[in-house]
Amino acid sequence: MSGLSGTGALLRLYLRRDRLVAPIWVVLLGALPLLYAVSFEGLYPTAADRQSFYLGTEAVPAQAALVGPIFGSDLGALVAWRAGLMLTLVPLAAILTVVRHTRGEEDAGRTELIGSTAVGRYAGLTAAVLLAGGGVVATGMLAFISLWAFGLPVTGSLAFGASIVVVGAVFVGCAALAAQVASGARVARGYALGVLAAAFVLRAIGDIGSGTLSWFSPIGWSAQVRPFADERWWPLLLSLAAAAAFCAAAFVAASRRDLGSGLRAERRGRVAAVPSLSGPVALAWRLSRGTVVVWTVGLALFGIVIGSSTDGIGDQLGSSTAISDALGKFGGTTLEQSFIAAVLSIVGIMVAAYSVSALLRLHSEEEAGLAEIVLATGTSRLRWPAGHLLLAVLGPAWLLLVVGLTVGLTYGSATGDIAGELPSVLGGALGQLPAVWVITAIGVALFGAVPRFATLLWAVLGGFVALGQIGSVVGLPQPWLDLSPFTHVPRLPGGAFSLEPFGWLLVVAIVVGAVGSGAFRRRDIRG
Repeated sequence: MSGLSGTGALLRLYLRRDRLVAPIWVVLLGALPLLYAVSFEGLYPTAADRQSFYLGTEAVPAQAALVGPIFGSDLGALVAWRAGLMLTLVPLAAILTVVRHTRGEEDAGRTELIGSTAVGRYAGLTAAVLLAGGGVVATGMLAFISLWAFGLPVTGSLAFGASIVVVGAVFVGCAALAAQVASGARVARGYALGVLAAAFVLRAIGDIGSGTLSWFSPIGWSAQVRPFADERWWPLLLSLAAAAAFCAAAFVAASRRDLGSGLRAERRGRVAAVPSLSGPVALAWRLSRGTVVVWTVGLALFGIVIGSSTDGIGDQLGSSTAISDALGKFGGTTLEQSFIAAVLSIVGIMVAAYSVSALLRLHSEEEAGLAEIVLATGTSRLRWPAGHLLLAVLGPAWLLLVVGLTVGLTYGSATGDIAGELPSVLGGALGQLPAVWVITAIGVALFGAVPRFATLLWAVLGGFVALGQIGSVVGLPQPWLDLSPFTHVPRLPGGAFSLEPFGWLLVVAIVVGAVGSGAFRRRDIRG
């Protein structure tokens, strides 16, 4: 029997299991460049407006660190610069997809069950790589087609789509290798995401300096393709070579390890349990504390970059009335305050994604049969999920506090008015919390009532983002925008605070969460 026997059948199985999640991230990420093109054309309609924006952006190193280098003032070049975050988001989606269908399946015991049939040794790994790689290619093609259809030059559109595909391919291979090296899915995700974080940091530091470090990062290679700005095609070869090397190493490693183990042995724990780390709540914290630390450090750095660059944002954005009106929708009485409010709305979505991830760990543990083991010890039905629920509820509060403090302190220091700026910025950050908790409550309801569809919580979050953030750009009617909880958060800093929508969001979160908890107490445990 060939080592690839059954690959087609497994690929069809993975496609069926990801029939909702995969199209969502492909469409949302692939459509982002088009939305940026529509936005830039409306906000900066003349060449002079775009030139002013380009000069202002080029003069702010923090913008290069956060998004990437900007290579020109043409509409296409501005869109390619603003969509530079896709060079990080697409690899993130690829990593999660590969690890879920490789080590995630092994941890759940399904790989061993499937392996007892006529399935080759490398079939599962190959199917996961093909699935994630296909999603990456589809995202790049959608970005290319949408920009070309919008009227941008075909060469630049093709270069942008290709830059997305190759950086995604690199991290498909990276995740495949991490899945063979690590001792489990959680560790594999940590390894692959660590490489992604290192690539982002190298690119960021390189872009605000001489540019040398950017050439040590796959993200930097794709940025140097320079879509719509005298395209350079040869950096694509660097990414393709790295992707091939990672994939080859993954298949070699797969031939040298036992099922359920990794090339790197799992570290032994303590002989005796530490009293402070006993119980379901403490166990959830021990499993998630590394993730919390990474999110804390990442958002703190993000807040410092935003706060330090906001004081000069007026020069970057220029005097466009359209941009002032667009930012004014987020609140604030000045352009700087409106910009901070807009950034905080994006942070709210990021923190909601953390909450979704923390909550869905319960679903993963139940599917893997760990819930039955814990409940067999006498742990009550509500005590078992308590730890992950607390992290999903209190974790966002902590992260928003960190962002509010870092943005407020750095921006206040730049303006010389910390006492005046910090409270309003902090209020704007924490004001996102009720909307995040509504997402968490919906997740509790899905997990409690229909656990089979718990992962649809990602689709719910994506839908709210499409309604509240993207819908405002394309001009959806207000009743549609009101369906998103993020539409009703306080418009701070600088805006008016209304207690009524704030309170209603909390009531909705409490009621929906209580319904989900009650449903969980009554249903059977899956495993």
